[in-house]
Amino acid sequence: MRLSQQTQQIIRDTVREVFGAEARVKLFGSRINDDARGGDIDLLVELPTVTAEIERKTVQLVARLQLRIGDQPIDVLVLDPSTHQQAIHEQASITGKIL
Repeated sequence: MRLSQQTQQIIRDTVREVFGAEARVKLFGSRINDDARGGDIDLLVELPTVTAEIERKTVQLVARLQLRIGDQPIDVLVLDPSTHQQAIHEQASITGKIL
């Protein structure tokens, strides 16, 4: 995994700050491959209950993360029980590493 322990902690704390204590976050995509280079930070936020204002909270999460870990590309998928799951959600759930 190509994220420092400090960055992982910042991500965990920020996700919980925005989405609540029950939120779980996974890293997926190229950053889980230690041999790869570059790439954006792809995050899957899993929520146990239906959550209001997901779009607003997602934008808020990305903005806070960019302020805290630096201006770099961050992509966030949010999955709650009301989300219409697509292949990307399944792939992220299967291959993602819990932070």
